[in-house]
Amino acid sequence: MSHIHIPDGVLPIWLWGTGWVIALIALTIASRVSEREAVRRKVPLLGVMSALILVAMSTEIVPIAYHVNLTVVAGAILGPWMSIISAFVVQVILALLGHGGVTVIGLNTIQISTEMILGWLIFRTLVRILGRPRVRWAAAVTTIITLAMTTTMLVGIVALAGAGPAAIRDTGALNPATLSFGNPLDGGVVSIKLFSTHEHADDHEADDGHAHEEVDTGLSISRFAAVVYTLGPIGWLLEALITAGILGYVARVRPSLVFEGGLAETEPAHYGDEHGRH
Repeated sequence: MSHIHIPDGVLPIWLWGTGWVIALIALTIASRVSEREAVRRKVPLLGVMSALILVAMSTEIVPIAYHVNLTVVAGAILGPWMSIISAFVVQVILALLGHGGVTVIGLNTIQISTEMILGWLIFRTLVRILGRPRVRWAAAVTTIITLAMTTTMLVGIVALAGAGPAAIRDTGALNPATLSFGNPLDGGVVSIKLFSTHEHADDHEADDGHAHEEVDTGLSISRFAAVVYTLGPIGWLLEALITAGILGYVARVRPSLVFEGGLAETEPAHYGDEHGRH
């Protein structure tokens, strides 16, 4: 995914400050446009989709350290303007839960809202080309293309930050030095990291009496890109399957949400058809 898991005090002020400015401008425009489009009646939908993304982004696929997004699902249903609002709300809550610092809320809002908007745009284009019966294929292809583009965007942000500590990333079972996978349960089923790398090093020195050289945990831009582009495609495929399943189901039971967006009028239910299908 393209969520930036970077604590406060790592990124340069000019970078996260610019992210906040752009995010607030986009949020202001989205709020005004949404008011003109009578979005208030869809606030419950906005809340449900935001909660769904929040739960998904808190769920990690352990072996590859990948967090599910569901941003394409949200973008296809909410549309571009409501997606920006949803992205901001989700990023504020995630920052309070420790998924990235408060200073990177702006950059994360840009990242996630970009995923939603691209997902909305590409999905609608593919549905027009492939037709509604192939909505699952359109959703899957959209997810892969969107996540590939926003992952590249993430690498670009890290490059602007100058790599170093900003490029440190939990890589799960992947060894970034050799780009090989190990046993994800090697350190136990549950591992609580209460100490930093340096504190661990001090503990080992106290135990064996030997001095250890300080290890540089920073990653170069090329190493960071190698990691995300190695783990990324696995996550993209899993995300594509999940997105295709969800949008395929919603398209079957409530097609207006998928094909017309969250601002569509509710379809009239016909007698004997609780799903409102024609």
